[in-house]
Amino acid sequence: MAPAPHPRMAAEDRRRQLIETAIDLFSQKGFAGTTTREIAAAAGVNEAIIFRHFATKQDLYKAILDYKCNAAGSTEWLEDINQRMEANDDAGLIRSLITHMIAFHREDPRFQRLMLHAALEGHEIAILHHNQVKLPIGAKLIEYITRRQAAGAIRPCNPTAVLFSLAGIPQFYALQKYIYQSADFSLTDEEVVDSFVQILLDGLRTSTKAK
Repeated sequence: MAPAPHPRMAAEDRRRQLIETAIDLFSQKGFAGTTTREIAAAAGVNEAIIFRHFATKQDLYKAILDYKCNAAGSTEWLEDINQRMEANDDAGLIRSLITHMIAFHREDPRFQRLMLHAALEGHEIAILHHNQVKLPIGAKLIEYITRRQAAGAIRPCNPTAVLFSLAGIPQFYALQKYIYQSADFSLTDEEVVDSFVQILLDGLRTSTKAK
């Protein structure tokens, strides 16, 4: 059965609607388990409308990744962490990283589920997205950690392991709370951020006095 007629939209609005609809379905069924016909039906358009905006399903998937990378606040956050690294602001940097990671899961858990599906499917575009977006940020953070270790501000240990700690602790918390919904969380995200910052700083600093 053809979908019900949908009100006319400006091209950019239609593109955004299709992306949002596709995020919903990809997050539930994965890339391989979702057809463009299903996306069209959920969006209330003919399948041909999808291919007017995206040449292939792969192009639609890539558009989702680009759309999330360019989401409001992403550029400002990257500028913020760069400024904190330039200022040797260890506490501010850690707080910014943790706050952003938790907020990203909280504000759109659909995208996190989509990326989990992509990892399980070994989807090449998702892997490319990770390599193009996340690895450069990770490399900058490792460079910063190494520099701060050389200055004596951070205790000597493997910088990559430090990065995994900084990213892994808030990510595990956010997955439990916003994806698995597996526990009753009595603390607010702000309280959790405060605790994580203190735990990580106490573990990383060579003394109680910041350098």
